[in-house]
Amino acid sequence: MLDAKRVREEYDAVLAAIESRGHGDFGLPLARSLDEERRSLLGVVERLRARQNAASGEIPKIRKEGGDASALLAEMKSLSEEAKAQGAALAEIEEKLKDTIMGIPNTPDPRVPVGADDTSNAEVRKVGEPRDFAAEGYEPKPHWDIGTELGILDFERAAKISGARFALSKGPGARLERAITNFMLDLHTREAGYTEVLPPALVNRDSMTGTGQLPKFEEDMFHEDAKDLFLIPTAEVPLTNLHAGEILDGSSLPLYYCAATPCFRKEAGSAGRDTRGLIRLHQFNKVELVKITKPESSDDELESLTAAAEEVLRRLGLPYRVVMLATGDLGFSSAMTYDIEVWMPSYGRYVEISSCSNFHDFQARRAGIRFREEAGAKPEYAHTLNGSGLAVGRTVAAVLENCQNADGTVSVPEALRPYMGMDVIE
Repeated sequence: MLDAKRVREEYDAVLAAIESRGHGDFGLPLARSLDEERRSLLGVVERLRARQNAASGEIPKIRKEGGDASALLAEMKSLSEEAKAQGAALAEIEEKLKDTIMGIPNTPDPRVPVGADDTSNAEVRKVGEPRDFAAEGYEPKPHWDIGTELGILDFERAAKISGARFALSKGPGARLERAITNFMLDLHTREAGYTEVLPPALVNRDSMTGTGQLPKFEEDMFHEDAKDLFLIPTAEVPLTNLHAGEILDGSSLPLYYCAATPCFRKEAGSAGRDTRGLIRLHQFNKVELVKITKPESSDDELESLTAAAEEVLRRLGLPYRVVMLATGDLGFSSAMTYDIEVWMPSYGRYVEISSCSNFHDFQARRAGIRFREEAGAKPEYAHTLNGSGLAVGRTVAAVLENCQNADGTVSVPEALRPYMGMDVIE
């Protein structure tokens, strides 16, 4: 959530930053207008209450002196009615302002390239060389064919059980998914200093609002009506909200959390090649990384978070690249995002496998996550960050495609062999 004071005092700069996303002003002019109206009404209410307090103090003096306080009592009644009416108007304006501000995305970091869509994303680095299958004399198969032929992926039975956009892994396929998950968790907790959490997969409306999924993206979420709970689209939601409404000790920051959870998304409107296989499902597993930091260190923390996600691909020997998202491609809550894209041979291109973002204080303001630098100091809003470390299903797909062999088998990356108990899936 944007700071209303910042909108007021830096309006032109904030408007330019919001418009750089390429989708209009998101109601920012209305927010400024409502804020001005709110401040004006607040002044009226405060003056009415001040006069009420003054009159209230005068009445006992008049009565003590034997005077007639009826005129003052009538004024008190009139002031009370006016204050009540103006207070109701103020509450209505404040609610409208809150709703409007909640629908305005974060302002992009000045370093983010300006562009309307992903064609303006900036490549930061490439790591590893894609395998030359042509030189090996055969065409790489897509992971859904590899998995089906090996009997480790079953999309038909998944569809029978649940419908389209679901997958079923079995045998070595299920073991591969579990191996990748455990490998990631061990890497992040033992080497990168993250604390593992096993959070609920259902969260309340406040939690979804705190990280920015609500109110804008409610239609994209799976919702349980009876108790007004949402299936998590990512573990970012419960992990970030671990400290919602809290004032943290500044000496405890930064906090690093990771979790392996199922994730649920409707993925409405997605189409094309990505609807096949494991790339875009309604339910998928993911290892998520979340950080809560002080503002002055969040830039460095984004770099180290991204490096932790990259390390998974390095250890698996999978070629990938890192791109910085342009303003028009940024997520709603993000100020700056690196996408990590893994090479997929059957696609002939890189495919997103992780997004690592710095939200600055945008989520912290929505969720009420603050810290004190020292005892007695004024609380400040923390910065929050998150990234996939990695999407498990997409990692399975990348392993199957990049490590496939001409005879239909798949070589298990060395880093996974202790977890798999085998060198080859056949």
